[in-house]
Amino acid sequence: MRRLFQLFLIVTTAVALAACGGDDAPDSGTDAASGRKLIVYSGRNENLVRPLIDRFAKESGIKVEVRYADTTELTATLLEEGDATPADVFFSQDAGALAALAAEGRLAKLPSGVADDVDQRFVDPGNRFTGVTGRARTFAYDPAEIPAPELPRSIFDVADPKWKGRLGLAPANASFVSHVSALRVEFGDEQVKKFLADLAANEPQLFDSNTLVVQAVAAGEVDLGLVNHYYALNEKSERPDSPVVNAFPEEGAFVNLAGVGILEGAEHRDEADEFVAFLLSQEGQDYFRTETNEYPLVDGADAPTGLPALGELDTIQAPLAELGKDLESSVRFIADAGLA
Repeated sequence: MRRLFQLFLIVTTAVALAACGGDDAPDSGTDAASGRKLIVYSGRNENLVRPLIDRFAKESGIKVEVRYADTTELTATLLEEGDATPADVFFSQDAGALAALAAEGRLAKLPSGVADDVDQRFVDPGNRFTGVTGRARTFAYDPAEIPAPELPRSIFDVADPKWKGRLGLAPANASFVSHVSALRVEFGDEQVKKFLADLAANEPQLFDSNTLVVQAVAAGEVDLGLVNHYYALNEKSERPDSPVVNAFPEEGAFVNLAGVGILEGAEHRDEADEFVAFLLSQEGQDYFRTETNEYPLVDGADAPTGLPALGELDTIQAPLAELGKDLESSVRFIADAGLA
């Protein structure tokens, strides 16, 4: 069964399960000497964020238990667990998941002022979650294979027959689903349905992750990949001879966020407040800029080396709350187009 179908099942059943309790909690382990504790559900990859979370635990003296899983899976779990969830904090790789939880009343108000220095485009107007880092959607390509003037200008250009069989895509990835949601807000459902149908007719090569898309571009298996910007940079870090670079579309571009919210009724509220403040601190923001190549979202922070400043990108300005309103339809649009 492909991941997109699994994603569809998760999204369509999550709200129906919201009233049910859950008992699938992380191991409690032994508390730190301070007796302070924090339980985090993380949709962020363990390899990316564990060093920073370990640093927070060491500096604060708080024992941090982390449950790592796919963002969409954890969103469904949090809705299923409801008030019985052991989680204090949800660290999501995607804005839509946080917005969906906020819409269901599962997220509490953040501490007053904690996100004041964050670019307000990436803060929930209801102050229930905030972005931590920005993740721009880009075209990954090899300049030796595609001269810059031949690159697609718009996201919609990849549905042109000239790109038939040449595009790599991870349709079940949460970032692609949120990109589709943002396109729906900006351009309307009918245009997005047509785009997805035309895209599917162009026979893109489908992958299970953005990492695999970038690797396929590097290997010459596809000419173009639609991914988050840092995958090409991370590939270069691991393989200095990688030819893959980013191109930023001029129309239909989207900057998603990785963000954080505190669960309503969190047992360890003080510790949760400290964790959010740490992610938004200079130390936290510098970590993401240098170690994961993501955009810091605190005003005045530098972009990762070699990337345009966040303010220079002409992107869809979809309200965050809109991205979580109808994820089910975005998933269905992708499946109905045959991108499964």
